[in-house]
Formats: sequence, C-alpha cells, structure tokens
Amino acid sequence: MSKYHFNDIEAKWQKYWAENQTFNAENKSDKPKYYVLDMFPYPSGAGLHVGHPLGYIASDIYARYKRHKGFNVLHPQGYDSFGLPAEQYAIQTGQHPRKTTDENIARYREQLDKIGFSFDWSREVRTSDPHYYKWTQWIFMQLFESWYCKKYEKAMPISELVKLFSEEGNARINAECETNTTEFSADEWNSFSEERKEKILLKYRLTYLAETEVNWCPQLGTVLANDEIVNGVSERGGFPVIRKRMMQWSMRITAYAQRLLDGLDTIDWPQPLKDSQTNWIGRSKGASVHFKLKDHDGSIEVFTTRPDTIYGVSFMTLAPEHELVDRITTMEQRFEVSKYIEATAKRSERERMADVKTISGVFTGAYAIHPFSGEVIPIWIGDYVLAGYGTGAVMSVPCGDQRDYDFAKHFNIPIPNIFEGVDISEEAFSDKDTSIIANSDFLNGLNYAEATQKAIEALEAKNAGEGKINYRLRDAVFSRQRYWGEPFPVYYKNGLPKLIDAKHLPLTLPEVEKYLPTEDGEPPLGRADVWAWDAKQFKVVSNQLIDNETVFPLELNTMPGWAGSSCYMFRYMDPHNTKALASKAAMEYWENVDLYVGGSEHATGHLLYSRFWVKFLFDRGFLPVEEPFKKLINQGMILGESAFVHRLEGENVFVSKSKISGRATQPIHADVSFVNLQNELDINAFKNWREDYKDAEFITEDDGTFKVSREVEKMSKSKYNVVNPDSICKDYGADTLRMYEMFLGPLEQAKPWNTAGITGVHSFLKKLWKLYHTGPDESFGFSYEAPTKNNLKTLHKTIKKVQEDIENFSFNTSVSTFMIAVNELTTQKCTTKDILEPLAILISPYAPHIAEELWEKLGHRESISTAAFPKFDASHLVENTKEYPVSFNGKMRFTLELPLDLSKDDIEAAVMSHEKTAHYLEGRTPKKIIIVPGKIVNIVG
Repeated sequence: MSKYHFNDIEAKWQKYWAENQTFNAENKSDKPKYYVLDMFPYPSGAGLHVGHPLGYIASDIYARYKRHKGFNVLHPQGYDSFGLPAEQYAIQTGQHPRKTTDENIARYREQLDKIGFSFDWSREVRTSDPHYYKWTQWIFMQLFESWYCKKYEKAMPISELVKLFSEEGNARINAECETNTTEFSADEWNSFSEERKEKILLKYRLTYLAETEVNWCPQLGTVLANDEIVNGVSERGGFPVIRKRMMQWSMRITAYAQRLLDGLDTIDWPQPLKDSQTNWIGRSKGASVHFKLKDHDGSIEVFTTRPDTIYGVSFMTLAPEHELVDRITTMEQRFEVSKYIEATAKRSERERMADVKTISGVFTGAYAIHPFSGEVIPIWIGDYVLAGYGTGAVMSVPCGDQRDYDFAKHFNIPIPNIFEGVDISEEAFSDKDTSIIANSDFLNGLNYAEATQKAIEALEAKNAGEGKINYRLRDAVFSRQRYWGEPFPVYYKNGLPKLIDAKHLPLTLPEVEKYLPTEDGEPPLGRADVWAWDAKQFKVVSNQLIDNETVFPLELNTMPGWAGSSCYMFRYMDPHNTKALASKAAMEYWENVDLYVGGSEHATGHLLYSRFWVKFLFDRGFLPVEEPFKKLINQGMILGESAFVHRLEGENVFVSKSKISGRATQPIHADVSFVNLQNELDINAFKNWREDYKDAEFITEDDGTFKVSREVEKMSKSKYNVVNPDSICKDYGADTLRMYEMFLGPLEQAKPWNTAGITGVHSFLKKLWKLYHTGPDESFGFSYEAPTKNNLKTLHKTIKKVQEDIENFSFNTSVSTFMIAVNELTTQKCTTKDILEPLAILISPYAPHIAEELWEKLGHRESISTAAFPKFDASHLVENTKEYPVSFNGKMRFTLELPLDLSKDDIEAAVMSHEKTAHYLEGRTPKKIIIVPGKIVNIVG
C-alpha cells in the first residue's frame, strides 16, 4: 500500500527545484513575459507566522499558472533588510545589525523554501547589500543632479539649468523651486561666486538640503515619516514624537503631484488604494492671497479654495511652527506664544488633524491688513493649522468654517456684524447667497463659480493674490538619524554638499562602537573614526585627516527605509549587473511588474515614493516605463484565534471556562501552543511559562481538564496567538498549508485562522493521492482506457472553473472545485490517464509537491511546471442526453437516458419497449402516456 508521505515528497521536490533551478527566468525568450512580484519582507527575528505567506501563496499560484499558460515568468524574492528593528536590537544587545539581519534572513529563507514557492532565487536582492545599495545611492545622485521643468513637465539634468542661468538668468524659467528664490540676470549669475551658485542650485535640485519641520522621536533618535507614526507615537516601539526643525535632505516629490494623480488612471489598482493616494496628494483649486503685515515688512500668504469669502475674514491663524511667528510676536505675548509652541511640538500632525474638539491658540499681538477693506486683522496661532499643509496660514472666516467660528467664539474675537442673524452652520453655508458672505457689490448675484473667478481677478488686479492649484502633498524628508541604512554619497566642502563620483560607489557603512546617537546629538555615524572623504585619493579615510582642502567630512545621516524599496523591482531584472541598475535590454523586455501583491498599509508610503522615483527615472531616460506596477492586489489579513485563561481578580487562581459564571475574573492571553484543538490548556506548560504562574491554583472542569475561551484578534507575538508555519508543514505538509490558506476565504478579506479546520484540506489531499492509487494493494496505477462521458464532464467543468477562479484571483472557490472533482472521479472509479494527467496539472499551482510526485509517477521526466494548462472543451458540458424519470400513475419507478433530440413518438417507443415498462404494466394496456420532452414520462394505466 502506497501511503501519502507528504514530508518525504515535499523535501524531494524542494531539493529538485533548487538543484535544477526550475523557476529561473530568462531575460530573453520567444515566450510572452509575465512579471509577478510580492512586496518583499523585512526579515525580523520572529520569523514568519501563518499570516505572512498568504499573499506569497496567491502570487505563487498565479506565477505557476502563467508558466502553464506558456509565459516566461519572472517571480523573484529578496529582503528589505535595512531598518530600525535591527538597529534597536543592536542597541540592546551590542550585536552588529548585519549579523542579526543575516541570521534573520537565513531563518526566513528556510521557512519560505519549506512552503514550496516558485521563486527565482538566483535574482535575490538585499537592500543592505552594498552591491545593491550602490544603485540606491546612484539614484539619489541623479535626483541631486536634476531639476524639474514645469514647461515640459519633466525632470532634466541640472547642467541644462546652469546653462540657462548663464545665458538668460532665471526670470523666464518655469521650474519647480523654493518660493523664496530671488530673480537674477545672466550677468548676475555669471558674477556669482561658486558657493553662491551652489546655494541657489539647492533651491532647484530634486533632492536638496534644507531646514525642515520633522517628526523627531527622541527615544529612537531619528526622524520619522508621517506613515511611521500611529496615534501620536512611533509605530516601532510606541515612543512619543515631537515636531522639530532640523537640517534635512528632502525629495521634491511635490513636482510630480499632478502626474502622480494622473497616473492612477492608467493602472489597475484597488479603488480604496487609489483613493488613499488621491487624498494624500490632495489637489485643490483656489487662490493664493497675500495679507500685508502691519508694522512689519513682508506679508502672509494664504491658500484658500473660497476666495469669494474674503470679505468674511475677521482674523488670521498661523501654524505654531510658521517662520513668521518669532518675528511678529510682540514682547507682551512672547511668553504665552513660546509656551504654546512648546506644548504643540509634543503633538504629531496626525493627532492635530484628528482632534476636532479641542480649541486652543494664542494671540501673537500682531496684525495683518485686509487687501480690500484695509482693516487690521489680528494674527493668532493655533495647532489646528499645520505648517506642512498649504502655506501654514489660514484666513479665518467664521461664517464659512465651523472651526473658525468656534475659535472666534472661544477667544471672543469679534465677528463682523454682517453675519448677525445669519445661519452660519456648515450645512447652511453651502446654500448661502454669495453676496451675504462676500459683502461686496462686485460679487452680488453671482453663483459660486462666477464669484470665485471674479474674486481671483480682483486679487490679481490689486497684486494681492492669484489663482492657484494647491496640493496637500509635501516634499518627502529623506534623512534618518540612524546607523542601519544607506549612507549618502555626500561630503561637505565649506558647509555645502558635494557628491562622490559614481564610479567610486558604493560608499559603505563604517564600523562604529555603538549604534546610539553621539553625546552631542549627532547621528550614530558621528561615532565613526574613519568617516571622511579624501577627494584626491577618492576613498574614505580617518577623520583626523580632515583639512577641508582635500579631505572633507562625510554626511552623518543615512537614507530612510523607503529608499531601498523604491526601485528594487527593476534590479530584479538584472541583479548582477555592475554597470547599471539593469541593462537596457532587460528593462525593455520585462518593462514593469505585471502583478504586485502586498498589504494596503503601504498605500501612501512605499507605493507613492516608488511611483515618484520611477517617473523621475523615466524622465531622465533610465527606465522605459512611468509606472512600476500595472496591477496590484492587496491581500487581507489572517487573524489569530487567541486563547484566554481567566484569573480571579486579586488572586493567583485560574478558572476554567464553564466555571466562570458569577465570578469576577481577568482574562489573560495564553500561548496558543499550550492549547489543543478541544480548547484544553496544558496546565503544566502554562505554569512553567512564567515565574508568577508556578504556584497558581486551577479550578478545572469536572473531568479534570481546563478550558480556555477564544477570541479572534490580529495575529501577533504580543497576543501569543502566532501559529508557526513550520509546525503546520511538519504535521500536515506545505501543500495542505497552501490550500488551506486559500480555502479560508476571499484573498482580499480578513479571515480568522483555525488550526482545527486544516484537517479537512489534508483529508482531501489524501483522497487525491488515493485516486491515483487504485491498483492492487492501493499501489499506483492508471489505465489507457478512453474516458467516459462523465469523466470528461467532471474534468472540463473543473478546467473551466479553476481557470476562471485563477484569472479572477478567487482562489478559495478553486479549492472547493478540486474537492468536488476528486469526489466525482472517485465515485466514477476513474483510472484513465487522459483524466488523471490534466487533473494533476490543474492542481499543481495550489499543491505543487503532490502534483510533481503524481506527474512523475505518470511517467514524465520533466517538472510538471513545464506542462501546458489543460484546454477547456465546452462540448463536454453540453447535454446531449436526458435522464428521464419514468413514472406509473405519478409514481417514479425507474430512469431512462435518451437522446435530447428524440420526438415524442420516439420517446414513447423507447419507453414502451423497455423491459421494466413491461414489468410494471403487468400485461395491461396504458390508458394514457404523458410525455414532456426533456422533462418527464408518466404512464397512466
């Protein structure tokens, strides 16, 4: 008897795939190409739990399916191996992040291989590998050496901008640059010192150095992006985050705001994800209005989508971080303003945006002048205004904005009399006559659109503003004050950044004694003794040699986590190329990713930054495409089924589930590994788990068992509900794990893990194995008999359904289809090779190990992955016959299969000539024969 020894089978085929490099893709092929990619993992010390492989299994099914359909499939994998977790662990243990990262990667690779993925491991990339981050540094350099031309809507080399400056100055150049850039002529430019020219060019470069308002996390010692902060604390560690001004590298992603919006119409992504990016970019149309300062030079710029409400402005509110606050605040108000700014710095932008109830602010003591009426307007600061959105200033119109109204009422700021008795609620505001809001004859009788345009024209006529399109998107801060990241290929000469020549890349991380910031607050690279650039010998040398003539200090910050993941998909195309990110031929062949699978949490981080980099590299001619990912699917989350033990409040006594009634208890997470499928706790294991549980008492069930309660939660180490895929593979096999994860529910939805349910899928695979082992003693065997009509019907409806399911990413219903097919073929006692061969191919993407083994037993020497996907033949599903129920006096006695195209007379003749009819008539002549073609026969006698 041949049993299903899944452990042996899976080890055998995993070894075969590795030795034969079965899934290695070619960069040139007559086959059509298809590029399937997963968002690559960050290798943590905890390894994978069963929730992590969900998206990988789905993408692997699709990659295998595409190979069966005749495609040259690129399905690579690698590791996003720079980042804070490894560095935090290094700080705690003193181990080099490289060591722990390599150990974690080895663990991930072991786990991934056990699940049987068809990855092309010959193309593996690691973002922390200098051979890889050389190209991340190179991309940074290209951004530094580029500017954005708004006339042609594309990035261009900075050398072209320098040429334009020397020929015509900057007055007529329509470029993306800092708003405070002054005009100069060609003669003036040519007379500037090199130092001044460099400072001006920094205002135009697509990556630039500037003082920026950032999210600073003191405990982590680094700047965090907005998407790395949750509820005002760091996502990693839950530490407080404050707002702080720091000299940082930034990326001018705002230059691409409109193109990033427009590009969403060209890609097949989930609409909620597109909506997230649309909202993050935040395009709005309105006007820029300039309010001159009273008793000060300069003005306050405000962006508003409702310039027609300008006569309703009764005060102005600046963000506490606004650059003018310090200059305009009066002596009398300075203490209160300083105290308020200090308090605001402890709140994140997201926290301030979400808080719609708290009303807080301080008067600066300064005033602005209304551009039309000439009236003075008090200037306040309030943390509901953000420095990073718009201009960091708002013109406050109490009649048009509930928050402005509440602010004015709270601080007793006078509201113009024209609003007395007027409904100023937000609901009423949208329907209000513009003339009431505007209080201006020249806007009377106009609708909203007409009034807006008229107001813009009036502002432009007075040089007090102009029409403008604004974006919520801010330039991306690109510096991190940490060690474990890509070093910037930058050194400083006279305080200004200079690039190391690309031919000297990679600039690798130096060794440091500790991974903490220095005592002076510098980033960890400030601890390196050998971290200076010799511009003559082109190498890193000791800091003691710095003379600022030939040896200069290197940048101490490192790049953020998203740097390494923004272009990795193109490196996979040609990962061993030492001359370029990838060869032109490889990029023209693969183009971009056809299918990208990953989590929706990356919507406004990785996915937005990646699109930005790709558009930039396309502009500069380094890439042949503008978008990195054609189609994207967000997999849902697999939830854990947590186990809870209940402890009597104030006592070290635990109560079994059915004994809780009426007792005050505290639920405590128990490690799910201590609980069996009957929800019974291993008491001894639990007692040995922690010191404070060793002497605990347990009130058990009447049969002596201790039952836990269950609750579905996010799968995580902190909830002790993590299920290790290694144990599932060991006990049930990787094919069972793969099929069960798909069987849990639709790919995009969250679904709970229940180990008890896995036995059903495992039983199915044993039944599949048995279908091919029907010979003597259940040994492997098949026949060359022609398949029956029912055999072909089962096969082809399975082909049709599985192909539709895979194309629609409805993998869960495919598993059900396989179960039905195997049950039907088992009932039909099907042994014919013409059915068993295509069935093995159909199931191969889902359960590749068992499929490979059956394929080999069927006599094939090549991997099943090279076999063509079975072709669907609809003719086998067309019903040519009908099984008629034959009744006598309304009682069904037997069935008779007849061709569908028979006439009534032919049906009657066939029924009357059947031996069973004669048996039931017992020699009588029927009174009547009722025939409904295609339905029934009833003999009345």
